[in-house]
Amino acid sequence: MCLAIPAIIESIDKDGIAQVNVLGVTRKAALDLVPHAALGDYVLVHAGYAIEVIDEVMAKETLDLIADFPELAEGF
Repeated sequence: MCLAIPAIIESIDKDGIAQVNVLGVTRKAALDLVPHAALGDYVLVHAGYAIEVIDEVMAKETLDLIADFPELAEGF
């Protein structure tokens, strides 16, 4: 099973690669599928790509669940 993880965009480089933060862990995510995403937006990240912009409430609810069940984010 694959899982998309909510992350907040902390920076975006000129090539459309974002530095995202998930519960204190930073990763890079390509914004090719969500070119309208902006600094401070929450996005769902799967396999190194941001696949959807989501609202803050949904992101925080999901991150709370992941904090309660850390095995859900294993490997991220």
